[in-house]
Amino acid sequence: MSWWPTALERRIAMRYLRGQRGTRTASLQTVISIGGIAAGVTALIIVLGVMNGLRNDLRDKILVAAPHLRVLTFGESLQMADWEGPLAKIRAVPGVIVAAPEVLSMTLLTNRAGHSEVAKVAGLEPGVGTRDITGLEQAMVQGDLRMIEMTDSLQAGVALGARLAERLNVFPGDQLRVIAPSSVANSRITGTPTPVYWTVQVTGLFHTGMYVYDNEFIVMDRQVAQLFAGLGPAVSDIAVRVADAWQAPAVADRIVAALGPDFRTETWQQQNETLFKALRLEKLAMGLVIFCIMIVAAFNIVGTLTMVVAFKTREIGILQAMGLSSAGVGRVFLAQGAIVGLVGTFIGLVVGLTVAIVVDRTGWITIDPAVYFIEHLPIHVEALDVAVVVISSVALAICATILPSRHAARLSPVDAVRAE
Repeated sequence: MSWWPTALERRIAMRYLRGQRGTRTASLQTVISIGGIAAGVTALIIVLGVMNGLRNDLRDKILVAAPHLRVLTFGESLQMADWEGPLAKIRAVPGVIVAAPEVLSMTLLTNRAGHSEVAKVAGLEPGVGTRDITGLEQAMVQGDLRMIEMTDSLQAGVALGARLAERLNVFPGDQLRVIAPSSVANSRITGTPTPVYWTVQVTGLFHTGMYVYDNEFIVMDRQVAQLFAGLGPAVSDIAVRVADAWQAPAVADRIVAALGPDFRTETWQQQNETLFKALRLEKLAMGLVIFCIMIVAAFNIVGTLTMVVAFKTREIGILQAMGLSSAGVGRVFLAQGAIVGLVGTFIGLVVGLTVAIVVDRTGWITIDPAVYFIEHLPIHVEALDVAVVVISSVALAICATILPSRHAARLSPVDAVRAE
């Protein structure tokens, strides 16, 4: 191919990349150019990996205690009274792995010392809801999710998020008082609403790694949660797990088509739409900012090759007089830029992947879970991102050789030889 440097042209390019005559080490300008490309590639791989890691880790943490999608109904009460029929239809929809009824409500917890905390109550189907849909059984750190039978003094067994339990200073076996949200009775004496308290026993603690769940949620049996919320036979929604979490919107559309206009769906992407949009925007912005480092490195390559042309003008003239064509001279400098780009990209790739693997596996960079929902900085490098970074880096280095190579190719052999 006419644009590809020959073996001789590549050897000349390698000679020009070295320092003084007789040395085998690269010149300072070459080292700086390679270092600039390597720094840009390293930074891009790490930054894009961090963005991917945050996205994936947040998704996994979200789906530990939440289904891929929920099927709800319309109306002020947001209750599904006749849910058995829709549940059977949902399970028959292609892409649905498992579905189960769910009850969601709010309550106020009070420990034995009188300290109170607001919490969200999730009533899940034993086994199906806690293992197949949410995976809470795998997140248990103390105790378990067993459901205690109701007695005169004890109404339910509950599992608490680890952070919520820490604030209440409770452990498995301890009891709490909770206010039943829809079981408010009017006092016969004052005629005002009086809250009804339940006594529940803590059977286990779960730690999902997702700050919101560990800090706010308690879990109880679905049938007990129906009594607790005053729903009777109704449920809040139907929780669904699909084969591919990223395809939840497509499955949701099929569910709505199967159930009719009286039902609606809410996917995990919709629930966290703002968060994931912010992550995508941040990934794009950070990628563009770091890419500027590589542009600076490309300008450094332009400057380096321009200096080489100025210093090697006489040698270029001699090479042309010996039969090297103008196109060949241009390919010599093209080869220089390609070598700088390939070496710098390779070094940056190795360093970037090494740092990403070490940081991700050790988890030694911790962050505030109250702000970022996760406890350490995750880095997940994707093949597509690596391919884009590598191709862009090498292409940028080669494009930086265009001006110097054209300048060198336009030199007249006679003028070049006469140059001082």
